[in-house]
Amino acid sequence: MRHQKAVNHLGRTSAHRKAMLANMASSLIMHKRITTTLAKAKVLRSYIEPLITKAKEDSTPSRRLVFSYLQDKTAVTELFREISVKVANRPGGYTRILKTGFRLGDNADMCIIELVDYNQAMLTGKEAAPKKATRRRRAGKKAEGASESEAPKATPKAKAKEKIAVEEVKPVVEDVKEEPVEIAAAAEITDQPVEVVTAEEKVEEPLAENTEEQEEEDKEEKA
Repeated sequence: MRHQKAVNHLGRTSAHRKAMLANMASSLIMHKRITTTLAKAKVLRSYIEPLITKAKEDSTPSRRLVFSYLQDKTAVTELFREISVKVANRPGGYTRILKTGFRLGDNADMCIIELVDYNQAMLTGKEAAPKKATRRRRAGKKAEGASESEAPKATPKAKAKEKIAVEEVKPVVEDVKEEPVEIAAAAEITDQPVEVVTAEEKVEEPLAENTEEQEEEDKEEKA
């Protein structure tokens, strides 16, 4: 059983695995990006990143040590001349793994492994992206709102009383406004001054007519 065995042998012998990783590392150094399976990419990342860290110190012992792993003079020259200068200020994490889906046939999990400092699209995207607005605490917002509106808010009971008072006042205001409108309309139609008849005068007129009729009836009865 392989309990607590973190090393993935990739189903290959030691010589086969070392040769394959050296070949993949050289390809990654020359092309800056390669496509492979996810399992191989994870092993390659732990294989090549110590070599890139070693390449930051450009000396004969460092070149010999890196060459013993890669077995490729062109890749060693590229690593020490260009890549080491580009990643000089980066403290590790030189590679990035991007999953691309599953391979047809055996359904293997595929990915792209690349050098971080050579992906111009992501580097320019980070520079151009605007900074997000900082989030403020809720307590600060409440304090600002309280300072702006110092007057106390009306309670629901007070609002209900105000509504009742407004409803009682509305009919009185409407009755007062109706009479001048009717008078003005009548004056426009007749072109004559209109006499305003109050409620008391309206009541007195029929009473006067009734008294005259009663007097006539009384005279006829006496005759």
